[in-house]
Amino acid sequence: MSGYLSGLLSLLCIDIVFAYGVFLPVTAGQINLGGAGFQALGGYVAAYLAANYNIPPVITLPLSALIGALAGFGLAFPVSRTRGVYLVLATIAFGQVVSGAIIAIPALGGASGIAVPSYVGLNAILPITILVVLFCLYLMGTRFGLAMRGVHDDEAVADIMGVSVRGVQVTAFTLGGMLAGLSGGLAAHQFGFVEAQGFDEILSVNVLLFVLLGGTQTAWGPLVGTACFVLLPEFLRSVLPGLANAVARIFGAAHVTVHPDDSWRFVLLGLFTIAMMIWRPQGMVTRNLVERVVAPLRRWQRQVV
Repeated sequence: MSGYLSGLLSLLCIDIVFAYGVFLPVTAGQINLGGAGFQALGGYVAAYLAANYNIPPVITLPLSALIGALAGFGLAFPVSRTRGVYLVLATIAFGQVVSGAIIAIPALGGASGIAVPSYVGLNAILPITILVVLFCLYLMGTRFGLAMRGVHDDEAVADIMGVSVRGVQVTAFTLGGMLAGLSGGLAAHQFGFVEAQGFDEILSVNVLLFVLLGGTQTAWGPLVGTACFVLLPEFLRSVLPGLANAVARIFGAAHVTVHPDDSWRFVLLGLFTIAMMIWRPQGMVTRNLVERVVAPLRRWQRQVV
């Protein structure tokens, strides 16, 4: 496998883990725009331990997940008392606090960041991502997963049915922080460098869009949404030059070459977001869609048995 393809798949896997870290609180009715803060904590824990104490990734990655979980648990209690725009502002403020604190601490490299000596490639990242996906698929099928959906749909009804709304939200936020912290540790070891400026609000917004546009009704949504928006720019990199030249020939223009950059990603993501909000606000993957796919498999299984 080429280095380019390996790097692209590693980035996709890291973003999938990160997306599930945002997905779990959203499923419990909490919009988390502070995901970059959790990822920064996990990334800097892994980077600091690896750079200063030569601790291997097999230890730094669990510690990244642990610090993310502890941060999520601590933040969940005050955040669970807020609603609507105040919840969004609280999570944004958390990300700002984390970023500012990292820059202000000289031991963490300040604005210069930290170089990470140990490397974790696709051979380790892919199995971890598969385990995270399987864990979230299993979790959403448990009673706790049903409780999260109930809290998301109507907190008052869930409370009447005996569901501990605050307990569900705190647990979901803790698990989400754990996965976001793990993604930060993976990113630190994959890219070999961390800096606070890389964990900004744009990162949090992008990952939240992956989740919302993929769909929050099932655990397949973040996987589909992230894969779509991470791979789409790379697909356009090879398609757009030919398309631009074809359009130029139609209008009799000279030969042109167009290489899409990050601006194309934001333009297309914005257009797709608007289209989804108009025609499919529930996301690309819904419960009905999953049922239509699973139902024939169930009928075939009954026939075989």
